[in-house]
Amino acid sequence: MKNAEKPFKFDRVLLIDDNDIDNFINERMITTSHFSKIVTVKNSGEGALQFLRDHAQDLERLPEVIFLDLNMPAMDGFGFLAEYEKLSETVRNFCKVVVLSSSISPEDINRASMNPYVLKYVNKPLGEKYLDAINF
Repeated sequence: MKNAEKPFKFDRVLLIDDNDIDNFINERMITTSHFSKIVTVKNSGEGALQFLRDHAQDLERLPEVIFLDLNMPAMDGFGFLAEYEKLSETVRNFCKVVVLSSSISPEDINRASMNPYVLKYVNKPLGEKYLDAINF
């Protein structure tokens, strides 16, 4: 089946990463592989949390999948997860978090994997095989 005929797996994705080049590449991968038709990009954990708070009661705007980078200035991915835990139950139940990181540190992988809101840990670069393996 050609991608043009392939249905989108999810409607909305939130991509959180401070690297503009990674965001451009990952957004293209997500849309061209038909993983999601709408990708919202936030360059910081704070910006992503504000977006989630602003749309907490609007399931038509909330992302079904959040791709979260761990290594970011100001608020890293772990700081985001600590604040994410304080968001409404609606948001936490609706949005599924996938860590998308270049870190191969066993400590980072274990710490992220132990977080109850992280459903998967994926190493950059994001590829179609990783996207195909994400199912909720």
